[in-house]
Amino acid sequence: MSAARVFVARLAGCSVFDPAGDRVGKVRDVLVVYRKSESPRVVGLIVEVPGKRRVFVSIGRVTSIGSGQVITTGLINLRRFEQRGGEVRVIAELLGRRMLLLDGSGEAGIEDVAIEEAGPGEWVVGELFLRRPRSGPSPLGRGKTVFADWREVREKASAGEPQPAEQLIATYADLLPADLANTLLDLPEERRLEVAGELPDERLADALEEMAESEQVELITHLDDERAAEVLDRMQPDDAADLIAQLPGDRGEALLGLMQPEEAEDVRFLLNYESDTAGGLMTTEPIIVSADATVAEGLALIRRHELAPALGAAVCVTMPPYEPPTGRFLGVVHFQRMLRYPPNERLGTLLDTSLEPVRVDASAAEVSRILASYNLVSVPVVDEQHRLVGVVTVDDVLDYLLPDDWRSAAAEDGEPAVPTTTATIPRARLRRTPPRAR
Repeated sequence: MSAARVFVARLAGCSVFDPAGDRVGKVRDVLVVYRKSESPRVVGLIVEVPGKRRVFVSIGRVTSIGSGQVITTGLINLRRFEQRGGEVRVIAELLGRRMLLLDGSGEAGIEDVAIEEAGPGEWVVGELFLRRPRSGPSPLGRGKTVFADWREVREKASAGEPQPAEQLIATYADLLPADLANTLLDLPEERRLEVAGELPDERLADALEEMAESEQVELITHLDDERAAEVLDRMQPDDAADLIAQLPGDRGEALLGLMQPEEAEDVRFLLNYESDTAGGLMTTEPIIVSADATVAEGLALIRRHELAPALGAAVCVTMPPYEPPTGRFLGVVHFQRMLRYPPNERLGTLLDTSLEPVRVDASAAEVSRILASYNLVSVPVVDEQHRLVGVVTVDDVLDYLLPDDWRSAAAEDGEPAVPTTTATIPRARLRRTPPRAR
């Protein structure tokens, strides 16, 4: 092999290739087993392959680790990974654990683990990169670091005891929301709840939006009301409404009462509509401008980095007021059209007159047909007074059309899940407060 030692945290995310140079997937974790009086032995890698499926690659199938990549023999069993008794995932379960140094100098937490080549096809845990607890005032707020061999330490906590999650969260810092969601769901339940408890509210909100509703409910149920409300505040209103609709009525109302008033108002508004209608699918946060706004102003609004691509594909032009429900809806201006005109051009002169909005009671099937027929990524939604109340984006429709288990189904079969409608609880029936005045 090309490297005799590699640190696991740096290995995470590295691409895995077959002998022909074709990319197979990327490393998500390293699997080890403990041995009596010896360093843990590496049994293999957990690799994420296309379809977000995680599979096990035996360390004996790995021919090279180095230069930010892993080379395998090409013979990979694509069966979904299942952890067996006695196996420990280094990133998910070992990082963060408290260890006692046998030299009597105290304890330290594991920040990284080095695996070393002990022979052909055999790797073991070697050095540990540890950080001591902070002692006294420190401008950085962190303790000193130290290296130690596995044989020079022993675990402070008993097997199965929850461990600090800070280092694990740092390892996940660069993951996209969908990857973060899959990574969380792949953790043992106790570890998953611990990590969720330590994740920043915005990151946890992003991950929840990428999970199936049943998985969202399971996770949010283990959060206290105040933390759950803070996370819901940071979710897209339509996603938050979908989640609250799945909770018992009293818990949902309690969380709405703890949310920021403006966010809660948007969620309550969405809960008025059945989940299989345009009103139930829409988001209430499109870009809304006046007819007198200029191209320069429109382009500045869609440049915001936090804006979802589908919402930035067009701006909606209405009469005042400019918060849903707005004044009379006038039309949309697509960003590509804005690029063709000078910065001082008024958006009211660039409206797409061929695009008709949908009513809030339009069916999900009708919205899907419109998006597909006109090659759109979003469609405006109006009420009976022709006031803009939101937009439905293509990802909202896909989330509705795909079955609840599409993520795991695609991973199991290695094929895209077949769109199908699924039985859902009408959201409007779960609502227990009067509709928002419009």
